[in-house]
Amino acid sequence: MAHISVKRFSTPDETRPFADKGHAEILRFGEGVVGRGVFEPGWRWSSHVKPIAGTRSCQATHSCYVVSGRMHLVMDDGEEAEMAAGDYVTIPPGHDAWTVGDEACVVIDVAGMEHYAEGRTASRTQQGAEAQPPAHH
Repeated sequence: MAHISVKRFSTPDETRPFADKGHAEILRFGEGVVGRGVFEPGWRWSSHVKPIAGTRSCQATHSCYVVSGRMHLVMDDGEEAEMAAGDYVTIPPGHDAWTVGDEACVVIDVAGMEHYAEGRTASRTQQGAEAQPPAHH
């Protein structure tokens, strides 16, 4: 029988600091992961997560609700958008982003946080399988 599972971002299963200016809080639910990203003023993916991810641009697919703040997004092909508090946004792989203004941008991401801001050499052992490096960042 399935059971109700309640978790809180105040006591996440994992916290991943960025190189500076923010962090990701991770909640694990069986096979699923939900993350809260806190992106402080001055945060930029290419400056604060790229050194951790080791990729040219963010390769995670995000599906997220913006709780507070604003963030500007630029896709590798040049498409641009801005997301703000109250928006629900889907973002494909291949993008850079940065916080806009003096308020932290806080998002709840239900798709792209499993390996977000996790180092290239980080690995996990899954039910007897050999540890593998993360597939995307």
